[in-house]
Amino acid sequence: MDAFDLQVNGYAGVDFNDDDLNAEKLATVCAALKEDGVAGILATVITDDLDLMCGRIARLVQLREEDPEWSEMIRGIHIEGPFLNETPGFIGAHPVAHARVAEVSAMDRLLDAAEGLTRIVTLAPERDHGFSVTRYLATRGVCVAAGHCDPSLDELRGAIDAGLRMFTHLGNGCPMNLDRHDNIIQRVLALREELWISFIPDGAHVPFTTLRNYLDLLGPGRVVMVTDAIAAARMGPGDYRFLGRDVKIGEDLVARAPDGSHLIGSTVTMPGIAGNLSRELGFSEEDIRKVLVENPGTVIGETI
Repeated sequence: MDAFDLQVNGYAGVDFNDDDLNAEKLATVCAALKEDGVAGILATVITDDLDLMCGRIARLVQLREEDPEWSEMIRGIHIEGPFLNETPGFIGAHPVAHARVAEVSAMDRLLDAAEGLTRIVTLAPERDHGFSVTRYLATRGVCVAAGHCDPSLDELRGAIDAGLRMFTHLGNGCPMNLDRHDNIIQRVLALREELWISFIPDGAHVPFTTLRNYLDLLGPGRVVMVTDAIAAARMGPGDYRFLGRDVKIGEDLVARAPDGSHLIGSTVTMPGIAGNLSRELGFSEEDIRKVLVENPGTVIGETI
């Protein structure tokens, strides 16, 4: 399939945010991804203490250089946070204590840790005052994505003018209850011709009926499908503990908090996504390839 996944937090029991990530674990995750028809990914590092984030990014960069196949699989880094909207609902599963206002100095530290491998940064435009970090990243060739955010329409337009190019997993990273008309989903759809938009098409993060409505409006042209997979991907039903957090995987293979109150990342795989797109949404093979291979590569300037 040669899929390219722009958002992978972990896979096959391995978490890219693990402070104990080592060569053996990286070999495991890369082999599992290859078995599942994935040609390349962006390893995703999420919100935490800035020093910890920098250390995790630096470790990933160092480890991937130990084997050419690992470098081929991990094409770069997706930094999701810490410049996110800390409001409940919008912050999602990110640790609210470490959400912070965007600063160029902090962004510089993260970029330095990645040694030129940062491909996407997801941030909240309304937490990037004057869009200074957005502009800073855009001039350095990094794709700036909005996510876990609630900018006004004017703030979204301002961010786009400053270099914002993408919206991360539309329909997620926002509260269950929103204003029925003036909400972040409607604002993004209104600016759809100026943004790449990613979705998690597992049927849980966005129900297929809703996703079909979005795609009827958007078409496949500027859409990217991502797994947003966590370490529980490929692990099957059961109770797990990753990085100090309990996760329950049901028979439907959806990752939730033990009390079932909310989702905790995704366990969908690229073969699962391809099947969902064909079976649930009637995608042709050509359109599946577009949203899983061609469009993701275009977003970050890679040929897959």
